[in-house]
Amino acid sequence: MEFRIFGRTGLQLSILGFGCGAVGGLMVRGDAADQERAIARAIGSGVNYFDTAVQYGDGESEKNLGRVLQQLKPKGVVVGTKVRLQPGDLGHIDDAVRASLEGSLSRLRLGSVDIFHLHNPITREGGGPALSVRQVLDEVVPAFERLRRQGKIRFLGLTALGDTAALHEVINAGVFDSAQVVYNMLNPSAADALPQNYPAQDYGRLFDATKAAGVGVVGIRVLAGGALSGSAERHPIAGPAPEPLGSAMSYDADIDRARRLMPLVEEGFATSLTEAATRFALSHPAMGTILVGMATPQQFEDALAAVQKGPLPQEALDRLAALRQAFSGEAR
Repeated sequence: MEFRIFGRTGLQLSILGFGCGAVGGLMVRGDAADQERAIARAIGSGVNYFDTAVQYGDGESEKNLGRVLQQLKPKGVVVGTKVRLQPGDLGHIDDAVRASLEGSLSRLRLGSVDIFHLHNPITREGGGPALSVRQVLDEVVPAFERLRRQGKIRFLGLTALGDTAALHEVINAGVFDSAQVVYNMLNPSAADALPQNYPAQDYGRLFDATKAAGVGVVGIRVLAGGALSGSAERHPIAGPAPEPLGSAMSYDADIDRARRLMPLVEEGFATSLTEAATRFALSHPAMGTILVGMATPQQFEDALAAVQKGPLPQEALDRLAALRQAFSGEAR
């Protein structure tokens, strides 16, 4: 397993992380024995980052991860969880953040977590589920810092969703240690400029900002919520097709574009689209660890096999860029 230094934290994270989210569903709706087998296998193969959130199954993911880690008692694992503030929390953000973390710690059976991520989208002015830049910097960050001083969290994180300009402003402030960033074969804009009129949110080379600020990057949506399998079929315990993030405005459109990337497989660069997508995500040096959701232990094995093949070669990346050019001008 390859390990990478995670920003300025000093942590060395496995390039493959273990995603405990609701889209794959293993840690929310899966069989307990399958959960134990997958996590034990992951730890045995060198995976040391486990990512969960209270929103994943209304705490079920945290409970299940906590149960298995209590049984296995592994050394050196890094656990990250998240808080998502509701509109009713905005008058008392400090209390809401603290209460959310205490609930997470109880479910995880831990005294502290390594990385605590803000799970809300961030926009300039806020509104709805989003927080404004000022709410994040003036209220959320001080609440997180108080928890850090109390020894409840080690590092501050955010999920880099929302308006591109707002995300850059918050990361450039230098107060967060970790950012979960959308990066996949359908939308590489965190790393590279998009072609003109490309149908996706442009994250404006966000990796340049994370590097300058010393922020570690957790790659999310590396399979575009499953669309980069090229198949509309979903495992029975998987979550419903997710709301697209940063790519097409419908999941079916993402699947259609993913299928148009099949020459990567047909020309021998990878054995499957999911392998290509996984290897693409770790090809960029800014990536600290990538999260691949799963419904079964076998899907973890598939992700591990892909990672062990290493990043895609430059020839494959060039071919992918050429294939994506055809998407320009299409409706998002």
